[in-house]
Amino acid sequence: MRVPLSWLREYVDLPPTETGRDVQAKLVAVGLEVETVEQIGAGLKGPLVVGKVLTIEELEGFKKPIRFCTVDVGSANGTGEPQEIVCGARNFAVGDKVVVVLPGAVLPGDFAIAARKTYGKTSHGMICSTDELGMGDDGTHGIIVLPPEHEVGTDAIELLQLVDEVLDIAVTPDRGYCLSMRGVARETAIAYGLPLRDPALLDVPAPNAYGYPVEVTDPAGCSRFTARTVVGLQPETRSPIWLQRRLQKAGMRPISLAVDVTNYVMLELGQPLHAYDRTRIDGPIGVRRAEQGEKLTTLDGTVRVLDAADLVITDNRGPIGLAGVMGGANTEIADAAEGTHTTEVVIEAAHFDAISIARTARRHKLASEASKRFERGVDPQAAAAAAQRTVDLLVLLAGGTAEAGVTEVTAPSGPRTITMPADHPDRVAGVAYGRETVVRRLQEVGCDVYGQDELLVTAPSWRPDLNEPNDLAEEVIRLEGYENLPSTLPTPPSGRGLTDRQRLHRRVGRALAGAGYVEALNYPFTGEAVLDQLGLDADDARRRTVRLVNPLSEEEPSLRTTLLPGLLGALRRNDGRGSHDLALFETGLVFRPTGQETKPVRLPVDRRPSDEEIAGLDAALPRQPRHAAVVLAGAREQAGWWGKGRPADWADSVEAARTLAAEAGVALVVRADQHAPWHPGRCAALYVTVDGAETLFGHAGELHPRAIKELHLPERTCAMEVDLDVLEQAVDGALQAPRISTFPVATQDVALVVGQDVPAADVEQALRAGAGELLESLRLFDVFTGEQIGEGRKSLAYALRFRAADRTLTVDEATAARDAAVALAAERTGAVLRGA
Repeated sequence: MRVPLSWLREYVDLPPTETGRDVQAKLVAVGLEVETVEQIGAGLKGPLVVGKVLTIEELEGFKKPIRFCTVDVGSANGTGEPQEIVCGARNFAVGDKVVVVLPGAVLPGDFAIAARKTYGKTSHGMICSTDELGMGDDGTHGIIVLPPEHEVGTDAIELLQLVDEVLDIAVTPDRGYCLSMRGVARETAIAYGLPLRDPALLDVPAPNAYGYPVEVTDPAGCSRFTARTVVGLQPETRSPIWLQRRLQKAGMRPISLAVDVTNYVMLELGQPLHAYDRTRIDGPIGVRRAEQGEKLTTLDGTVRVLDAADLVITDNRGPIGLAGVMGGANTEIADAAEGTHTTEVVIEAAHFDAISIARTARRHKLASEASKRFERGVDPQAAAAAAQRTVDLLVLLAGGTAEAGVTEVTAPSGPRTITMPADHPDRVAGVAYGRETVVRRLQEVGCDVYGQDELLVTAPSWRPDLNEPNDLAEEVIRLEGYENLPSTLPTPPSGRGLTDRQRLHRRVGRALAGAGYVEALNYPFTGEAVLDQLGLDADDARRRTVRLVNPLSEEEPSLRTTLLPGLLGALRRNDGRGSHDLALFETGLVFRPTGQETKPVRLPVDRRPSDEEIAGLDAALPRQPRHAAVVLAGAREQAGWWGKGRPADWADSVEAARTLAAEAGVALVVRADQHAPWHPGRCAALYVTVDGAETLFGHAGELHPRAIKELHLPERTCAMEVDLDVLEQAVDGALQAPRISTFPVATQDVALVVGQDVPAADVEQALRAGAGELLESLRLFDVFTGEQIGEGRKSLAYALRFRAADRTLTVDEATAARDAAVALAAERTGAVLRGA
């Protein structure tokens, strides 16, 4: 909500010295989110005056039309002589009143005006457009043509209200009443302790039988409908400058007088209105639910297929408006600029159900100023006053006549009353406010309060968010000042802290960050398109997703089943912006439905749910394991004086998995595998031991070239993704720090020849089992193939480190352990000592 300070002063007598920053501080203190204070006209300096066009000479020989004008600016130029100005605009004629900026003036953007020679003439100033003065869009995109009644030489800065301050307020959903000058003025009056001139306090005639006929068949959707009629409008009448300027400062574009008045009253009182051309309405106005498949062309020219849940305004022909969202084109106010005229209007001021309007607006993807207000709550008691204010302005500004008929259809309703102990705000805030303060603050926001120790509070009609004692307590606390609440740190019970699971997740993140990866947090949403790009099979478990009822984007309507799409998208964006050496990681939940989820139960709100109800809700949720993933591209080691550097490859992604396993104190087994979206020849399956059995907990390697091409990734992009829940299950007790031995190590190297299809992991596993307890570590340091080995064979060279905890090993002991390891490897894998 954009709030011009000059407009706000109409309702609250703010001190003359108060600036927009001062008002911002006061409103923030009472809980409003004032994001910015815009200084309109900052740096503007005159002379800027009203001028009258005396002559226009068309200059020939240029690529675009150029006019040489003489303009009467009175005595503003110091001579009284006509001012000579060159101008390229063509939307004005001789005799028009225009805005002229003279030499010596400065326009917004520090644009200094001086006499200058152009197109063979000397231009002494400029005839201004709205854009040049920073006024916003007025729909003309040309020179400002003023009404003829303004005198030549009048100061245009004051006339056009070019200098002002505008507060931009982010209105939260529970503060819908602040989407109006009336609501913001009430908060300002409370903040300053000043009286409020309520613009809704008008003399409104009682409803009678002579008003325009209205039939409401859905009182639950429309609890109030007020209709007023104004005839005899002068079709050529334009909105006055003050009205246009207030709309522009509030962020709206002036259109025509009738439409501008309804927008102005909506901004003033918060009640959306709609004006119908009475000559285009066929019969009584009706309010009902749409029939499934009905069609309506809205004011934006779009033909909309209606849903049975949509609330519509009708006449004898069918729908003429989408209630609370947007009117229909068939009853639109005529545009005088197009040669058509509206002289009779029917004003609608209605109150619609907030949920119904919100769902309709989202269903049709049609957010409007009206729907934004209705779905946050509109004062139902303001409808009659808003209609009266609109009628008064149309009579005053357009020369119309208000018909005596007043239509008001209302559904029975009672006031909302809340019972609250007088000391409830004290107990909520931990501050002793006292009854008098509580009553005074509630009355300031419009509540009627009765009682002593037990207060009976009637909430005002414009505050639909006040429904229970805690809501009232919040009003007292915010108006007394959040900054006045005591700050007390809670004392945590001893023996509490992070769980083992939480510690593991933090260690994993720190380990990856320490290995040079940068954390990238992504939205947990995905779509079918990216799963196709990854090349996942139709029966892949990652294709079974949980679809959201109301997704943020139709392209990503489901919850993710893998972290890779988000990380690869981040890698692609960064690569496209010039960062080519990338190593990113993410840890987070993925969502894996099993197909056995039950229908969720609706939990009660008046009591704590039972254990059975909570268990029923948990049973309806998909499985949500926590994963960790990394992606790499470009150089893994930079070139420099220390060496040539090297590019990232599949082994780096495997090493990231080893880093995680080492952080958890778990042994990692790596085996070759084929698993989308990885390259079938450069994909590793990662295993850990859980309850004595090898368990798959992720994959790593280089991505498939097809996936890289589909996702527009750098060549040879690598990735790793693991299930941290499986890693947690593999942890056997507390992580033990390594023991530093005082005895020397005995190193034995061994080269084994095996078949080309024998996994190195199987050979390593056999060597470990055969070496026994003396083996401290085992490392594969060379793989060789060639004629010396034989076709279909490969040589695997391992370094074995032996050490005893209580003595220095002899050569015979180390050799015996090595021989036992080789023997078991020969038995299990057919390995033969190279050279034997």
